[in-house]
Amino acid sequence: MIAIVDYGVGNLFSLQSSLKYIGADVTVTGDASELRAADKIILPGVGAFGDAADKLRSTGLDRVVTTEAEGGKPLLGICLGMQLLFDIGEEYGTHRGLGLIPGRVVSMKGTVPCYYKIPHIGWNHLIFPENRGGLSASERSPIFKYIENGDCVYFVHSFYGADCDESVIAYTEYGSLLTAAVQKDNVYGCQFHPEKSGETGLAILKAFCQL
Repeated sequence: MIAIVDYGVGNLFSLQSSLKYIGADVTVTGDASELRAADKIILPGVGAFGDAADKLRSTGLDRVVTTEAEGGKPLLGICLGMQLLFDIGEEYGTHRGLGLIPGRVVSMKGTVPCYYKIPHIGWNHLIFPENRGGLSASERSPIFKYIENGDCVYFVHSFYGADCDESVIAYTEYGSLLTAAVQKDNVYGCQFHPEKSGETGLAILKAFCQL
């Protein structure tokens, strides 16, 4: 079973619908016992880093998510959910994340050219590290086993993961290379929305379900 964490942040319906469409057994829950019983966990999120981190901690689900991930359970963070995986978020102040992925979340201002619109909204290409002289194709993250370098996914964000090159499994180019996805062992994160990314997004969700 796939458990989507419900902590009062984000529209969960489209994600749940996408997982059901590919045949996954999925539940949306804020119950700690259901998260512990699940085979895999997805942490979604939209909005501001600090508010989301506070809501997650106020429910006590931050401890459940980190404990399950540290025990080896596959965890996928999506959009703000991915950002929460990092050590620090620098949106409207400095806020502590879950610390499952080394790095910090910073504004795109000063990184992308001033004539690029922020937030970054819309479809953009994925660039795998092997295409920048990094990982070989055989070492590609298992969540990308059904897609190819250059496939497009849908983004909505003003902040991005920085100081995390060792964990990056995909970049995107928006006037500058930005972190599109990360992985550390059994912990995965997608800055884009796979549930809004058509067949490519469904293929990524399918691969996560098969971990």
